Amino acid sequence: MVENTIQIESAELLPNLFGCYDENIKLLQKQYHVLIVARGSDLKITGEPENVYYAAQAIKTILAIAERGELINEQNLRYVFSLVREGREESIHTLAEDGICITMSGKIVKPKTLGQKAYVDAMRKNTIVLGVGPAGTGKTYLAVAMAVKAFRAHEINRIILTRPAVEAGEKLGFLPGDLQNKVDPYLRPLYDALFDMLGAENFAKQQERGSIEVAPLAYMRGRTLDDSYIILDEAQNTTPEQMKMFLTRLGNNSKIVITGDITQIDLPDPHKSGLIEAVRVLNHIEDIAVCRFSETDVVRHRLVQDIIRAYEKYNEERKKKKSHGEGKVSYYK
Repeated sequence: MVENTIQIESAELLPNLFGCYDENIKLLQKQYHVLIVARGSDLKITGEPENVYYAAQAIKTILAIAERGELINEQNLRYVFSLVREGREESIHTLAEDGICITMSGKIVKPKTLGQKAYVDAMRKNTIVLGVGPAGTGKTYLAVAMAVKAFRAHEINRIILTRPAVEAGEKLGFLPGDLQNKVDPYLRPLYDALFDMLGAENFAKQQERGSIEVAPLAYMRGRTLDDSYIILDEAQNTTPEQMKMFLTRLGNNSKIVITGDITQIDLPDPHKSGLIEAVRVLNHIEDIAVCRFSETDVVRHRLVQDIIRAYEKYNEERKKKKSHGEGKVSYYK
């Protein structure tokens, strides 16, 4: 057993570090099998040498996050654990000053993981960006934030958000209203992100002026989109023909961001996804970036990460069974 002492420069950080009812410290102790005790402005960590070392690295990283004024919770604790496990804890400092825009509630939108930062950097540097990864990684939300930032800075004149309405299938005809009313439920996530950034009243005003457009993918055919920030969401549900059609809408002074999760394809033939084909075809073209997210980039409830890992393990097991002549292989992996 060894002991390591970390001196906390500001006692004001301790409540944030410990969390409500010491839940953060309890999680740290459980993760690294150590005992952590506060003595004034010092934290004493006791346990096996390797465990104490990793716990100390995690605490120093968490303190760096707390010093930026961020709330320490289970989500960013688990992300720190993953960074420490990979020996990348120092890279957390690169997230410090990377705010994108401010929401109507006064919250600063910024990347929370290194994967998200790479995605935001790619959107800054490239004309077309493909963000591919599991649910909850902030692909759509960050893309909308970047679009709002460009719109507010008058870098572009329009924000266009679109997605295929594949999920509706034949049930579209049973929904009330015209085509726009029928597809609106499938565009809801895009509306929600814009409401958060602009407020419902301002969004409605800009939509009425034509500065913001939220429409199904079918509305894009035959158009040339100049001076626009264009986001295609749920792109895994496009066909190769639809994806090519969409990409060729790009006009002057415009950017395109394409997001999707290839493990959630709703097409009749999941192998014929426009997103999968686009990643293969466009991967090495200059000014086009492909960003891949993993479960460590998930910023929703911790169970989302656990669910993604469980499905990945399940699909790997199905692959192994298939290679031995048992069952069917999953197209997810």
